[in-house]
Amino acid sequence: MFYVPLSMWDKLILAEDSQWRITKRHSLCNYVISVCIRNKIEDGSPQTNVMQNSHVEESDDYLSWLPNTIKDFILPAGFPDSVSDDYLEYILLQFPTNVTGWICHTLAVGVGSFSGTTAAASAAAIRWVSKDGIGALGRLFIGGRFGNLFDDDPKQWRLYADFVGSTGSIFDLSTQLYPAYFLPLASLGNLAKAVGRGLRDPSFRVIQNHFAISGNLGNVSAKEEVWEVAAELVGLALGILALDTPGFSSSYPTLTLTWLGVRLLHLWFRYLSLSALRFNTINLKRARILVNSHISSQKIPGISDCNKMENILVWEKFLKPKITFGVPLEEMINANKPGSLVKILLKLYAKEKYFLVVNQPGTEFEIFVSFKEGATSVSVLRSVWQSYWLHQNRSKSDDVMTQLEQSLIALNDTFDDFLLQLERSGWETNQMYLKVPKEISIQEQSPAPP
Repeated sequence: MFYVPLSMWDKLILAEDSQWRITKRHSLCNYVISVCIRNKIEDGSPQTNVMQNSHVEESDDYLSWLPNTIKDFILPAGFPDSVSDDYLEYILLQFPTNVTGWICHTLAVGVGSFSGTTAAASAAAIRWVSKDGIGALGRLFIGGRFGNLFDDDPKQWRLYADFVGSTGSIFDLSTQLYPAYFLPLASLGNLAKAVGRGLRDPSFRVIQNHFAISGNLGNVSAKEEVWEVAAELVGLALGILALDTPGFSSSYPTLTLTWLGVRLLHLWFRYLSLSALRFNTINLKRARILVNSHISSQKIPGISDCNKMENILVWEKFLKPKITFGVPLEEMINANKPGSLVKILLKLYAKEKYFLVVNQPGTEFEIFVSFKEGATSVSVLRSVWQSYWLHQNRSKSDDVMTQLEQSLIALNDTFDDFLLQLERSGWETNQMYLKVPKEISIQEQSPAPP
């Protein structure tokens, strides 16, 4: 599918027409409030790229009252054209997220002031040994074991990083209640916070790269630092103000409950800011949403709507229908005559780069997929499409093989239309984050010569 780009003259006409319709009465405060409640009041109608283009112009209009000197200081050069259209919404929600994070940090220091002389001496030793040693071990483990996850779902892992970091802070605060267990609690706290940093940094780099649509990653990173430092100063000031309140810093329960309340607010802001991101790449969660909509209504949601429907809290393996990828072929076959079943599957999936079967009738619906050598992300997408067709059209009257055959016929008839709609809606189809487990791929052998 080829697209003819708009000429510069057409873009100017569209921009002028959009600016004529947008009023000037909104302030930055109104914009922040509208971001927080947008998910509650917007309808669910699909959006296209044309709608997203107007969002960029609308974002620029919200800041029309701001002097250019301040704009240049806090926003990347060439804003809004130099960044993705979800940049401003994300960055405005990131600011209160970082403010609440630094308030929690300051309050945690206040809680730590309840330590006695012995505990303070132990804390100094723990910070010297465990912060660097155990912390490095945590980052080493995350980078080596889970380095391939962050490109697929940076929103989920950035949120999980805050959950893990919060757990580490809870361990630290618990040392005041259980001083006899100071060493293991403080060690676990530092380890959890190190794991949180190991999850946070890679996913955050993926998000920054998403914003830098003009190849201006350095500029985007620098302006992110401006917002971060400003939030740090505000958060520290509010935290110090709270600690300086008479009777506040001398009460351990009051400090702890305040920290917990601010921490929950911080996590909520983090969730809102990550929910504002709109990726045009296809990972497994978004593939499920797109496929399910196409099979149900022969249409797919736009980039904005699909990202809103994406559940960034739930792991993909807990979604329905349950699809298990990379199952060895011998584990997929559970029959009295496995040899004949293998022959049927080889014939049925001769043109596909995978094998797909459904579990036995009467049990929970589950799909098992095993990939052949040479399978690609498109093969994964085709298996997801077939899985959802089977889930929506399953019938107890038909035998499993008949259903598999019908699903493959439907796949071959409509998958091209599915890809065409993806391209028209602006989805990135050349690079999809749908990985094939190469370590258990099935190697196909060419027939022996006569």
